[in-house]
Amino acid sequence: MTTSDAHQTLTDKVTEQIRRRLINGEFMPGQRLSEATLTQSLDVSRNTLREAFRNLTKEGLLTYAPNRGVAVAVPSMASIIDIYRVRRMIECQALAQAYPHHPARQRMRQAVDDALACRERQDWAGVGTANMAFHMAIVELADSERLNGMFALLLAELRLVFGLLQDPEFLHAPYADMNEQILQRVEAGDFGKAADALKDYLAQSERIVLASYARRVAN
Repeated sequence: MTTSDAHQTLTDKVTEQIRRRLINGEFMPGQRLSEATLTQSLDVSRNTLREAFRNLTKEGLLTYAPNRGVAVAVPSMASIIDIYRVRRMIECQALAQAYPHHPARQRMRQAVDDALACRERQDWAGVGTANMAFHMAIVELADSERLNGMFALLLAELRLVFGLLQDPEFLHAPYADMNEQILQRVEAGDFGKAADALKDYLAQSERIVLASYARRVAN
C-alpha cells in the first residue's frame, strides 16, 4: 500500500466515523464543528479531518462558509420529502423480496429489543438510534453494498431531520411497537404483509415529520 493509499484509507475511516456520529445524533443541525476538538477526539491531523469534511460536504451532511468554517447541514422540507420517497423505494422492495433466513433478520430483532429497552428507560435518543439500526438491517436484506452505502447516507440525513425537530419522544416512541409488528410478520415468513405494513409506517412517519417541521418553521 502506498502512502497515498494509506492516507485515503484513513480519510475514509474518519469520514465514516463522523457520519456514524451524525446517524447516532451526536451532532445537531446547524452546529459548528471544531477542528481542534475533532482532531483530538479522532486522533488525526487537521489535513485528514479537512478531507473528511470535504467528503461529508459533498454528501450534503455538512456545509462550509468562508470565515465561519464547517457546520452540520440543516435539512429542508424538500429534502425530507425526497428522503421518504427514496426510503419507500428501497426499504419496501428489500423487505418484499427478502430471503426468508437472511442473517439481517437477527440484526432486526436486536434493534427492536434495543429500542424497547431504551424506551423502558425513557432513553429516546437511544430509541432513535435503534430505529436507525432496524431500517439499516431491512436494507441489508437486499445484499447490495451499493444500497447499504447509499442508505447509510440517507440515515445520516434523516437523523439531522429528527435533531432539527428536537422532540425525540414524540418522533420515536410509537415506532418501537410498529417495528416489532413488522418484524413479527418477517419472522412468520409473510414478507408481503411486512412490506405493506412498512409502507403504511413510512407514510405515517412522513406526515408526522412534515407537520412537525411546518410547526417549527411557523414558530
